[in-house]
Order: sequence, then C-alpha cells, then structure tokens
Amino acid sequence: MKEKVKTFTSKRILGLTATQIIILLVLIVMLFFFSDNSVTKRIRYETQIKNLESQIEFYRQQTNLDKEKLNELQSNKEDLEKFARENYLMKKENEDVFIVD
Repeated sequence: MKEKVKTFTSKRILGLTATQIIILLVLIVMLFFFSDNSVTKRIRYETQIKNLESQIEFYRQQTNLDKEKLNELQSNKEDLEKFARENYLMKKENEDVFIVD
C-alpha cells in the first residue's frame, strides 16, 4: 500500500506534484475571477468606456450644432426674431398670435 502512495505522489509534471498543480490552478482561477482586476470586471469596464466615448462624441456633435445655431442667431436679426416667435411665443406689440397644434 505504501508503494502505491509513493508512486502516486512521486509523479511530477513540470517538476510539480499533483497537489501543487491543483493549488496553482485554484489560485489562478481566484486571480482571474475573484480579484479586483478580474476578467469580468475588466470586460464590464471596457463596455462602460465604449458607452461613455459614444456619449462624448454625441455631445461634441450637439455642441457644434448649437454653436452654429448661436452664430446664425447672433449674425441675423430676422432669424433671431423667427426663433423667438417659434420657441418662446413672442410677438410684436401690434400682433395677435394664434397657436395651432
């Protein structure tokens, strides 16, 4: 019986016994899935980064459109009056405004 136990423990793979290999595998699994820098957290962070980058691009485009609209309104008084009438329901003193939905 002792000979069988010695032959089982004396088998080595890459210079390590079976128990050492099992312990190493458990530690590696713990590092990859249960640590602060785990694979699942990294994937989640990467998706968040992509979402935030797309939001940044959307807001940059929106800012450019708003700047163009502001320049247009500041340069042309007729466009400013039209904008005020359409969005803020403003009117001149002698005008009547009818709202049609």
